[in-house]
Amino acid sequence: MHFVVVGCGRVGSQLAQQLTEAGHTVAVVDRSASSFERLGKGFEGTTIEGIGFDRDVLVEAGVERAAAVAAVTSGDNSNIMIARVARETFGIDRVVARIYDPRRAAIYQRLGIPTVATVSWTTERVLRRILPEEPGVEWVDPSAKVLLVERTVPRAWAGRRYAELDVAGVSRVMAVQRLGVGMVPKDDLVAQEDDVVFVGVAGDAVDQLDGRLAGTEGGGH
Repeated sequence: MHFVVVGCGRVGSQLAQQLTEAGHTVAVVDRSASSFERLGKGFEGTTIEGIGFDRDVLVEAGVERAAAVAAVTSGDNSNIMIARVARETFGIDRVVARIYDPRRAAIYQRLGIPTVATVSWTTERVLRRILPEEPGVEWVDPSAKVLLVERTVPRAWAGRRYAELDVAGVSRVMAVQRLGVGMVPKDDLVAQEDDVVFVGVAGDAVDQLDGRLAGTEGGGH
């Protein structure tokens, strides 16, 4: 698939590198040519110097054949303009805009423009929004502090109670799907291998949750 990444800062460069490493084609747009140095000499994508919301620049970047567009410049207004042009002018369904102001993010979320906030894990969140084959994140609140994630229960967790995944202020099991049937888990519900579990988790605790599920944190049995 082809992707357009607008903005070649820390997030944009990492995003572009991971997409190319995954076998996709990528065009990176930035108004400063020096920004492309972050991509490294081995970068296999295309770099285009220009304004990200300029239609001609986006066409040059291959937006008309793009599976998704990620607007991750340093400016909220620019990112929203890029997202709107990509969606409204070029009909791109998968569009995400990085927004620094959580209040603005909430507004644009309500307008139907997916947004991603904060810095520490932005790259992963954007990847999971624009790559359809990437499982895991079902919902992110506009402030990026709370996620609803989907996980398949591994063998290491089978036989343990789902209540053990509930950690105050960190994670809470919201629902379980077993053999295609969903349920709200009771405190004594025991996990089975290949259950699909939906967990509300703090944005900075996803690795902790995955470690618990894998049996590498909090002990196994």
